[in-house]
Amino acid sequence: MSNMFCFQCEQAAGGKACTRVGICGKQPDVANKQDELTCALVGLARAAEGKTAGTSADVLMMQGLFTTVTNVNFDSNRVQQLIDAVRKEKDLLGGAEDLDVESLWKGDNDIVSLRSTLLLGIRGMAAYAWHAYVLGKVNPEVTAWFYKGMRAIGEEHTIDEWLNLLMEFGHINLKCMALLDEANTSAYGHPVPTKVSTIIEKGPFIVISGHDLHDLKQLLEQTEGKGINIYTHGEMLPAHGYPELKKY
Repeated sequence: MSNMFCFQCEQAAGGKACTRVGICGKQPDVANKQDELTCALVGLARAAEGKTAGTSADVLMMQGLFTTVTNVNFDSNRVQQLIDAVRKEKDLLGGAEDLDVESLWKGDNDIVSLRSTLLLGIRGMAAYAWHAYVLGKVNPEVTAWFYKGMRAIGEEHTIDEWLNLLMEFGHINLKCMALLDEANTSAYGHPVPTKVSTIIEKGPFIVISGHDLHDLKQLLEQTEGKGINIYTHGEMLPAHGYPELKKY
């Protein structure tokens, strides 16, 4: 059986890491391709240094990082397509070395912990930035930090330097959250206090999770009047408060 290493969620095996197969069901080939994609994105960030990356590179950076969130995409072929697209885009920017995959999770424990904290944080920010992008909202400062952060992932830093990067990232992440809030409220109105039913109705249903209100709206539109109940789960619960979504 192939080996893998994934420790970016609270369900990780033994509270440490999934090394044979993901508790979530992720297979080793997908986990390893996610690592390869991560290292290709470091290469893209290196190639873009001092240049205007362009929209296609920005989109690949967000999509690639979003795809490497622990259980977002288990499609090995899709991950490989993104790897190939990122490397093609990197070559268009003049080329650069990808980060060595073997080095991604190796090193001094403290350094690995700090580097991983930054990487997993950047992945999460990419998810929010992508949701905002789909709704037409972009913050150039947030976008630029994906490149800075991914270059940093491929560099050696002292503990103090890592901590400073993490503090800087925290400030950028707040700006990304404000961007997503602006995107959601401009599209769906400002949330209001809402009573949420916990009654399970008879009939076919779909459960939707995650953060993507755009996907939710499309699902509500496509199922309207068809007798299909839509239930939210976990992170999607706040969707009940948005006026434009409450209509359904």
